[in-house]
Amino acid sequence: MNKVERLLGSPIGAVIARPWMDGAVLGFLTHWFFPLSRLWAAARAAHGSPSKFLAEVPLAAQPTGESLLIPVLDEFEVYRAAASAAERQWEAAFFSGGHVGPTGLHDIERERLKCRAKYNSMRRNFSFLRRGNDIPSIRWDLRSPIQTAVDYARAMRYPQQVFSPPEAMPQVQASESYVDGYGRHYWLRFLSPSEKMADTVTARVLEPLGVVDPPTVIFLNGICVEFDHWNGMINDVGELSRNGVRTIRVEAPWHGRRVADGRYGGEKFIGTMPLGSLEYFSAQVREISVLMDWCRSRSDKPVALGGSSLGAHVARLIATRSRNWRTSLQPDALLLITPCEKIEDAAIHGAFANVWKTAENSVEIGWTPELRDKFFRQLDPLENPCVPADRTIAVLGTHDRVTPFPSGQRLVERLQLPSENIYIRRQGHFSTPVNLMRDKAPLTRFCQLLNGSPPRAAKRVH
Repeated sequence: MNKVERLLGSPIGAVIARPWMDGAVLGFLTHWFFPLSRLWAAARAAHGSPSKFLAEVPLAAQPTGESLLIPVLDEFEVYRAAASAAERQWEAAFFSGGHVGPTGLHDIERERLKCRAKYNSMRRNFSFLRRGNDIPSIRWDLRSPIQTAVDYARAMRYPQQVFSPPEAMPQVQASESYVDGYGRHYWLRFLSPSEKMADTVTARVLEPLGVVDPPTVIFLNGICVEFDHWNGMINDVGELSRNGVRTIRVEAPWHGRRVADGRYGGEKFIGTMPLGSLEYFSAQVREISVLMDWCRSRSDKPVALGGSSLGAHVARLIATRSRNWRTSLQPDALLLITPCEKIEDAAIHGAFANVWKTAENSVEIGWTPELRDKFFRQLDPLENPCVPADRTIAVLGTHDRVTPFPSGQRLVERLQLPSENIYIRRQGHFSTPVNLMRDKAPLTRFCQLLNGSPPRAAKRVH
């Protein structure tokens, strides 16, 4: 465990993982992280040019003569170059046969994370621009309902092309590995089968030591969470690997290595919804099918899907869409942390929607509540998943306002989960997963489901 995880697992963690924490985190995201992320993203597009930066984020109160902005952008480019160099070194060592020993690999990974975290932390250097300026949290690129209907019509007419596995699975490349106190670390990567993405998917794998052929959980993160690019990130599902389960954390579309200049991680999903939501979900459905296939080709043990917040929604969407896939690509169990029943419950009615002003911005170009509901509804997994209720675990917080608790409550009632698989805590959206560092019951129960019973028949495909 890192220092933060040890702290949260101590008695002090019981004080931290309370509803007050959620208010503090939401305030930090609202007034600091999202606005400064927008400025950070503008710097990515500017490549050192003050005029390009200001074209990305017009400011009412500009720095006099750009004198303050120039050194900040220059320093930004220094940290960007360092992060890029560390990423190239990492690429050569882990994927290109750099012939570096395990100790060297670990050092290279630490250096990559350190450089990337410093680059990410350049957000704070733009805080002086908040004075006298109302910095937007999102760069909006919305399409009208009529424009959106064209793409949606094709997706709904040919769902097998949008929400189905690729006919030919792309080749999955596994990196070199190193071992530390957590287990064995390595990465998988492959070309996204999504035409809209047309990029490379990277997934971080953590295997428990001393376990032959462990079960696997493919875990999907929430919006704006870039687990593989910050130092000291809390591994809220670390208990899985400590209980003999392999975890695969996937880099989601428009996050991490998959973010274009001019954007920050997760921003495009928000700023282009609901069309962006369709493209995002379609890509993840197809990408996770590739990882499912990779797991099945190497193991007879159960393969499960897990996710937190938006990741929980995607996991459930895949478990629903895969009802018509070949059996080997269907998950054996589900772990849903802070889920909601409908995407609109979070995107329009959740606390983040108030921060991003989702509804207000969409109304300006013709998105009425009725139209939003019509399009979002087609992205909701309203049918029951292929995973039985007794193999689905749900963790909810009564004070969750981001993926609102009443929505999650309706979901578990509709899925008819057994009471022993439902964990409801007096916490919010952020304190609920943090509390998993202390309250191990949900993850322990999930590990028992994976370790205690075999997968359904006819899973392995050679």
